[in-house]
Amino acid sequence: MSLNHHITKIFCEFQKSIDNEQEIRESLPRPQQLRNKTVIRSICKEVDQISREATTTLQVIHHDEAEIPAACLKARELFEKANAGYVRLREAVPVTDYYKYQDHWRFMTQRYCFLISLTIWLEKGILASHETVAAILGINAVENKEGFHLDIEEYLVGLLQLCTELSRLAVNAVTRGDYNKPLQISKFVMELNAGFRLLNLKNDHLRKRFDALKYDVKKIEEVVYDLSIRGLSNKSQDGDSPVQD
Repeated sequence: MSLNHHITKIFCEFQKSIDNEQEIRESLPRPQQLRNKTVIRSICKEVDQISREATTTLQVIHHDEAEIPAACLKARELFEKANAGYVRLREAVPVTDYYKYQDHWRFMTQRYCFLISLTIWLEKGILASHETVAAILGINAVENKEGFHLDIEEYLVGLLQLCTELSRLAVNAVTRGDYNKPLQISKFVMELNAGFRLLNLKNDHLRKRFDALKYDVKKIEEVVYDLSIRGLSNKSQDGDSPVQD
């Protein structure tokens, strides 16, 4: 088979896919498409606002240790509201159009992955699994070709955001006189860092976020090193391995 014939065959297959997608897109009347987009935007706006409230609620972790349990409880209540929103979103998005509308909820979902993972770490000191995060949001964890689901890349970006937040918490914990928290954070983030290094990341956005992880690791290492040379580190480290919830 000649090279030109091979290329022609490949691009003919591409054209078939394009034609199929176009047929699906045109199967809905134009007003229906516009109505779907308007509904999706409206739902995403409501759910995104809840995520902002949860973000504000959890900021207490940086200045008041005693308020953390109450903040986690409040965050859980907000996640339940977000769950209801995601159920509506799932119903509004046609099963074949997940990737068509994904940009409407991509960054919002990444934030929820971060917030849920942070809450579970604060409560239990463990890593929230992909399945757990999806269950809390009320969506499917399995990435099918069709249907609404929690994209694994959105979950991973949320974990990278978690590492950034924990590096900040390591610094603020020392300011509060909590010298054991940075050790717990260090163990957790180091193990997550090792896990990410096993991945062959091709997504540009995810790759850039992973490249920034080294700065979070460096910040945490500096905090732990400073505690060590000052003799402030607790030898009995309580940081458990990031076992999944």
